[in-house]
Amino acid sequence: MYTPEKVKLENASINYTKLVQTSAFRQLLRQKRNFILPCSLFFMAFYFTLPILTAYTTVLNQPAFASMTWAWIFAFAQFVMTWALCIFYTRRASKFDRLVETIKKEAALKED
Repeated sequence: MYTPEKVKLENASINYTKLVQTSAFRQLLRQKRNFILPCSLFFMAFYFTLPILTAYTTVLNQPAFASMTWAWIFAFAQFVMTWALCIFYTRRASKFDRLVETIKKEAALKED
């Protein structure tokens, strides 16, 4: 279990200036950026498409199934998309965590 004192002692022994200059740290940042940026852009585009289409067109007013329109289908799809992105990010975050552990081990070895 981490206590504030233990965290302070651990952090005090790490040279963060050198850590951020390592290739492993730059790889972590590159991988996170390459994942987060496209996902965020997709999410924003998907999210704002519904209000834009409903405000300026009648495309989504067409019946999809029985009396349900495409607007309702699209709105439900946003919930599904949000859950899918959360699951996708959680799985990818575990890979990022493994990279962080590798970086921490390398930093500890270099400090010794």
